[in-house]
Amino acid sequence: MRIKKIVEKTVPFGSAIANSYINFNKMTSSAVAVVTDVVYENKPVIGYGFNSVGRYAATSIIQDRMIPKIMNAAPKDIYEEDESNIDPFKINKLLKKNEKPGGHGDRAHAVGAIDMAVWDAVAKIEQKPLYKLLAERYNHDNYEKKVYTYGAGGYYYESDNMNQLKDELKSYLDKGFTDVKMKIGGADLNIDLRRIETALEVVNGCGSRLMVDANGRFDLKEALDYGFAIKDFELKWYEEPLDPLDFASHQLLAEYYPGAIATGENLFSFEDARNLLRHGGLRPDIDSIQLDPPLSYGLVEYMKILKYMESLGWSSKCCIPHGGNQFCLHITAGLGLGGNECYPGVFQPFGGFADDLSIREGYVIPTEIPGIGFEAKANLWKILRNIT
Repeated sequence: MRIKKIVEKTVPFGSAIANSYINFNKMTSSAVAVVTDVVYENKPVIGYGFNSVGRYAATSIIQDRMIPKIMNAAPKDIYEEDESNIDPFKINKLLKKNEKPGGHGDRAHAVGAIDMAVWDAVAKIEQKPLYKLLAERYNHDNYEKKVYTYGAGGYYYESDNMNQLKDELKSYLDKGFTDVKMKIGGADLNIDLRRIETALEVVNGCGSRLMVDANGRFDLKEALDYGFAIKDFELKWYEEPLDPLDFASHQLLAEYYPGAIATGENLFSFEDARNLLRHGGLRPDIDSIQLDPPLSYGLVEYMKILKYMESLGWSSKCCIPHGGNQFCLHITAGLGLGGNECYPGVFQPFGGFADDLSIREGYVIPTEIPGIGFEAKANLWKILRNIT
């Protein structure tokens, strides 16, 4: 088999919402299609991917640097030994070639978008849903038949009020989620405490069903102040309270905040993750790691991180990827992670799962469609199918 071409397109998915740091009105993403010469049912096999949410399209890097590396490479550097399929590990190595270490940023997102499309193509060529392919190859054929998921939202809207927050979170419960996540840090502490109390009303006062996310807004003093103010709520976790690269402050916060901390979505490499685990003071028995594969060089890099975590005594169940997309759902199911975020109401068309997947008591069953199954998400498929 051969890759015939790779195409990237910038796709807008702005929303009139904000977290503590950024407004999402002009957010974009890179959508990628890997077109192969394999044909099933008179249609070419095409793998699709994108670079998750919360970062912008990496168009120039993908088009000018990454795609030419693949299209100009020798077959031995792209395909499995018998050339029957693409080798994602070879692709990852190829895309990192002649790239300086450190400063990962948008380069990691560019590789991540292509990586997702490659895995979609690989699973489609094997005619298997991706999570089953991952389980067969890398997890002793063990996979999760249903995956824990939570409804992420609770943003700051332009006309923000407590009733809007309450209605939004309640709509997630109505969809079948049991746990929800909301934003903090975009207002002062007193207002945010009112917002948290409003959210707790939705989950019947059960703090273990509510997460709060500061998106890296606080310095250490602010993070400790918030932590002291919310500790008695006994929340499911306190997410990204600090700058993601301030590992020393994470260590101090973990000493003083008794509840669970979750972080990692804005770390984009194995090296960054290693530094967090070495120096961030996080606790394998209660804390969660949220690296997002499409933002951090893809699934190949993510599996390297998982192996390192295991060597330190961390369980894969501590990993709950950021991103709220179907690719991370397959990774979670196939590699036995602890759960998967979901954006049921925002970041469309990339957020959320296939249209026919229902959430029941906080769990979702992955699609059986070969590949990742983007074809079963109508608003996303409408965009992806027109890339080529």
